[in-house]
Amino acid sequence: METIGRDLAEMQRTPLAPAHVAAIREAGREVNYAAGKLLVRPGDPIDRFVYIEEGEIEVLNPFTGNRLLPSTLGPTQFLGEISFLSGGNWSFQLRAAQDTRVIEVPRGRMLELMAHIPEMSDIIITVFAARRRWQLESTENSLVLLGEEADRDVRRIAAFASRNRIAYTSLALGSAEAKTVASSCAVSPERPAVIFGRDLVITDPTPEKVARLLGFNREFVDNEAIDVLIVGAGPAGVAAGVYAGAEGMKALVVEDTAIGGQAGTSSRIENYMGFPTGISGADLVWRGEVQAMKFSTRFAMPLRVDRLERHEDGGFTATFDNGQRVRARAVVVATGVQYRRLPIDRLAEFEGAGVYYAATENEARFCRGGEVIIIGGGNSAGQAAMFLSRFASHVRLLVRGKSLASSMSSYLSTRLDADPAISIEYGAQVAQLHGTDHLEAVTIRQEGKDDIRVPACGMFVMVGAAPNTGWLTDLVQLDDKGFVLTGAGADAASPYETSCPGIFAVGDVRAGSVKRVASSVGEGSVVISKVWEHVNQRRP
Repeated sequence: METIGRDLAEMQRTPLAPAHVAAIREAGREVNYAAGKLLVRPGDPIDRFVYIEEGEIEVLNPFTGNRLLPSTLGPTQFLGEISFLSGGNWSFQLRAAQDTRVIEVPRGRMLELMAHIPEMSDIIITVFAARRRWQLESTENSLVLLGEEADRDVRRIAAFASRNRIAYTSLALGSAEAKTVASSCAVSPERPAVIFGRDLVITDPTPEKVARLLGFNREFVDNEAIDVLIVGAGPAGVAAGVYAGAEGMKALVVEDTAIGGQAGTSSRIENYMGFPTGISGADLVWRGEVQAMKFSTRFAMPLRVDRLERHEDGGFTATFDNGQRVRARAVVVATGVQYRRLPIDRLAEFEGAGVYYAATENEARFCRGGEVIIIGGGNSAGQAAMFLSRFASHVRLLVRGKSLASSMSSYLSTRLDADPAISIEYGAQVAQLHGTDHLEAVTIRQEGKDDIRVPACGMFVMVGAAPNTGWLTDLVQLDDKGFVLTGAGADAASPYETSCPGIFAVGDVRAGSVKRVASSVGEGSVVISKVWEHVNQRRP
């Protein structure tokens, strides 16, 4: 299956062309670092591009100070990671292993060079992506979670990091590794904690705090004026971000949970053109995010739009849940849908402790060797069943209807039928949940049969599609289910424009859309031509 970047070999000796180096020298300045000098620490802003001319720079474990890689960076190589594109913070710790001479280029100037020299940009982005892949596969990272298995708040951070392709290391309480990390920053190895670098223990950890440490929204300016605000970073929103940036528009994509949206929870997509061996939804959208950032589109998250106002001049002001605002000439709504919360007693109590709305590697770790319940009959539920069957001893797929023919792709339902680790139970639903501080069992109610209680280490809810449109109610027309009406259904001039000029809707949130990743990507790509027309009509 396709992954987010090439292997570590891409990180080592991929030289830039002589012309690229000449451009870097002209744009930057020479800097010398003595042996032993720290260049950057985790959490420092990535404000420059560093090209090594002479010497050696090593990557360090931030907790032990030991050399992290068998090979260090030397002449013809460069420092940096993928968050350089978005203006984030360093997650590495780097030190001069010997006297070293480098050329440093301010980040803004380097981004201009990359925009004008695409061959150089391709090399740099490929290496940055390989480094991110290495971090994700590594067990030594600057973000360390202690006690994910025991604490719900820590599990929330793990889920946020996993879905946003943030590298982290998870250590069990009391383990030897946990003791090593805990001793370096004076915390107990027996208590849950979230640690960044060796100096910062995050109290009352939240995704918002972790995002700030990583510099996710560092370049977001309150009350800034932009061309287009794209709300939602699923396939449709990210595709819109790619094409808006490519057209030279000043675009901002905001997301309240994770880049990838609901598609990001799909463990394997096999029917998306161009990926014959399949690709996870998170990896697919992550590639799109990097592509959008290459065109200067910015991403801000976790950030939710609480209110959208339209002004007399036709512009808009969006107010976010943190109180900040942004002014935009146009808005693209790509908020997608979310799985419905079922009316089952104690459901909220077990959310994050056995009840999940995504089936990724993060959740699968807690299901190894146990029995799993999946509620739903769509493609996402089918993909989750196939994925979780690699970890669980038995997967039960509960379907309300009498068939999968109308809700699931044929290739997928055929595979489910053939997998001995999966059973499909039609006309079935969960009636009760059982457990103390974690889900332990469920009661299944099935038509024509007595209720049965079965053990369950995890229950995955993947049913229903509730559109995220509450913040739009007073501005655009919605259908009776809350989906956004567009085109002829909203008396609008273009297929994706809503009843409010300047607001467009694409992807699953749009009434009448085809609920498929490829369709969402297509709509997000096509809508930008009309957004561009609208924005340019309103330019002073």
